[in-house]
Amino acid sequence: MTTHPHHLQLTTLFAQDSVRIELHGDLDYDNADRVVQEATAQLADRPALTDLHLHCADLGMVDSMGLCALLMIGRRTAAAGVRLHLDDRPAQLDQLLNLTGTLDHLTAPP
Repeated sequence: MTTHPHHLQLTTLFAQDSVRIELHGDLDYDNADRVVQEATAQLADRPALTDLHLHCADLGMVDSMGLCALLMIGRRTAAAGVRLHLDDRPAQLDQLLNLTGTLDHLTAPP
């Protein structure tokens, strides 16, 4: 388990063929790159990975850069043949994803 300090905290939990990254705080301009870097590192470090879970229950505000980060992670997981899960999404995240037409794109099976 790895914990990253800052106003967005990431906690990464490992299993045999999956990784869970817990997001605690706002996913915004200041933090979006950290989430992409962590997800990218997990994809690179674990070639047998089948599922990447972003646990969003404690996610605060998501701005346009946060949405961009989620889309980038979606592209990278798809390219690696890994299924992306956005678990326990708060209502405001679902609203943003519905409004931008990205909910199905990010949550549909590969």
